[in-house]
Amino acid sequence: MISKITAILAKEITSDLRNPYTLAGSGLFLLSSLFVCYIAAKRINVVATWVALFWIIILFTSFNAVAKSFVSETRERMLYFYTLHHPGQFIASKMIYNGLVLIVLSSVAAFVYSTLFSMEINDLALFAYGVVFGASGISFVLSMLSTIASKAGRNLTLLAVLGLPILLPIILVAITLTKNAVDGIDWSVQWKYAFVLFALNVVCLALSLVLFPYLWRE
Repeated sequence: MISKITAILAKEITSDLRNPYTLAGSGLFLLSSLFVCYIAAKRINVVATWVALFWIIILFTSFNAVAKSFVSETRERMLYFYTLHHPGQFIASKMIYNGLVLIVLSSVAAFVYSTLFSMEINDLALFAYGVVFGASGISFVLSMLSTIASKAGRNLTLLAVLGLPILLPIILVAITLTKNAVDGIDWSVQWKYAFVLFALNVVCLALSLVLFPYLWRE
């Protein structure tokens, strides 16, 4: 199973290296959004505003970066993958890859964002935890919804309509966790938010493993 997942991950990496325009476009969109925010507001003094704007940028970047996961796959290629891979291994590999991509983009965003809008982060480890699991949760949800959009005529509007309500709990918990990390609130208060964010990631992954085989056979 590990070898199959590794093979699919290698295929995804090779495919993006051969055609880097999608990832480059996502990176350009991210940096452009950060720069526009900096031009519009050169300084943000309120922590809640700082954190909310950061996650808004991550959210829209994720739609740009993860939406291509299944929508860009042709029917012929999906039929070929159907003959080679187990559906659970295939969706798990896609979600892991998309998660890694969005974590990297989110890390870059956090570095550039904190540089442009100087804000003291009192608990850097907790902030990193919130960014990593918030980004991975968003990517897991969008990876699964991308399969549904691909079955509905590659309708990206459907992806946005379905995605925003489902992503709301992850976004709210991630915002709370990262805001408290910036404020330096003790871990004794934070552990419940950290657990909920981790649990949402696990639930999203588990539901995708259960539901994807039904879409796989269509």
